[in-house]
Amino acid sequence: MTPDLITPELKTVLKRLKLSRMLDTLPERLVLARQQKMPHQDFLALTLGDEASRRDGQAATLRAQHGHLDLDAQLERWDETAKVELDRALLNELVSLRFIEAHHHVAIIGPVGVGKTFLAHALGHVACRRGYSVLALSTDVLLKSLRHARLTQTYEKELRALCAVGLLIVDDFGLDAMDAQESRDAHAIITERHRAGSMIVTSNRGPDEWIATFADPVRAQAAIDRFTSNAYDLVIEGESYRARLKPGRKTGQKEPKSGK
Repeated sequence: MTPDLITPELKTVLKRLKLSRMLDTLPERLVLARQQKMPHQDFLALTLGDEASRRDGQAATLRAQHGHLDLDAQLERWDETAKVELDRALLNELVSLRFIEAHHHVAIIGPVGVGKTFLAHALGHVACRRGYSVLALSTDVLLKSLRHARLTQTYEKELRALCAVGLLIVDDFGLDAMDAQESRDAHAIITERHRAGSMIVTSNRGPDEWIATFADPVRAQAAIDRFTSNAYDLVIEGESYRARLKPGRKTGQKEPKSGK
């Protein structure tokens, strides 16, 4: 009989108030309320809480999509059987997002394929769920966008946009040598983010090796000193994690043995 309580009039009112999605869980909540003889105010708090949680989840998903995050790279999907070593206590501290509140940075360092990008994006998802705006870009894409912005006279606008997000994730930093213009742009990004907010940078090389990728050693030293003096270092070592991301592979599934 409970579904009969959801009358056409109630559906119309919920639609007018843009609360139609409450109908997804309302029948179950009505049954629960009757079984537990729930006070009206508790029932109201429960149903509105469902809707608030749904909207929060939807907003977090939209932030992740707009921020170019890999939607599959989330901490709950990290394969704990992966043969990699990292400081778990530090990772737990980063998940708290206190580093964002304090405008600190994170350098995730390790060889190819150990899950650096996965963990960077996973932290980005946590930030999205906490209401932060996030933008994730490879270094190559980032520098190309700034080069294009100079040609279209939108450089300042592009730089402001990079500084406006709550968390900027830059992937594969220090992979290639930068020309003079790219070096100036990298210096500008690091300098401005030092004032504006947090960055997560992934790299196959340690910060001490980044200087060699800049065209101007003095500008490089100034930028990298700003970053490293304010950054946590999460070092990852071990076997490649990428095989664990193959389509159809289940978490915890062992790697196929070679024919030898």
